[in-house]
Amino acid sequence: MKTNQEYKNSALAALKGNWAPSVVATIIIFALAIIMIVPSAVLEGAGQAATDMGHATSATATIGIISFALMLLLPLLVYYPLCYVGYSNTFRQLLVNGDARVTSNMFSNTFKGYWRNVWGGFLMMLFTYLWMLLLIVPGIIKAFAYSMTPYILKDYPELSANQAINLSIKMMKGHKFDYFYLQLSFIGWGLLSILTLGIGYIWLMPYMYASMAAFYEDIKNDYINKTTNL
Repeated sequence: MKTNQEYKNSALAALKGNWAPSVVATIIIFALAIIMIVPSAVLEGAGQAATDMGHATSATATIGIISFALMLLLPLLVYYPLCYVGYSNTFRQLLVNGDARVTSNMFSNTFKGYWRNVWGGFLMMLFTYLWMLLLIVPGIIKAFAYSMTPYILKDYPELSANQAINLSIKMMKGHKFDYFYLQLSFIGWGLLSILTLGIGYIWLMPYMYASMAAFYEDIKNDYINKTTNL
């Protein structure tokens, strides 16, 4: 296994000369996250207005149900496939192939096999939630075990979403702490980004995602070597 610094060096080498399209893609992700908050906020305001007008029993209940449905469906149908599958894999393509079409690749990765990507996201969230019902720590550990699924969905198109999750579990066996340690190594940059009112995240996210793509390539090769030698 490589060191965190080696993953980061690979990420910086891939991003060199490609920061502009990477930043544009990140701004799109941030803008989308903000836009998805708006419908729920509007509905919450409408629900409060209905309550103030004395229609709490019917109108507020209906608005609450719609708001909950949007809060569940929008991330599942839009944010997960675009961010976790599309955005993650566009930096893997940049890292592995030098493909600098960051924004266009983000969308093509999202919509090619779209429903499979959505189903993979749903299963990941469902399984993680069910583990969280037991205890928080097992849920976090399982989330790490499932974390390579977005890459596997694109890297192994012949696999079903559930098979991709199972392969992620196998690849991450013995590497979950390595992944946690890699993410933890960005905490300093995260704190600095907060001091810039979040603007620094526009550059930090490409750096992190390219580093995580390098991590995926490393553990994938490690897994292939181990299974080949059995």
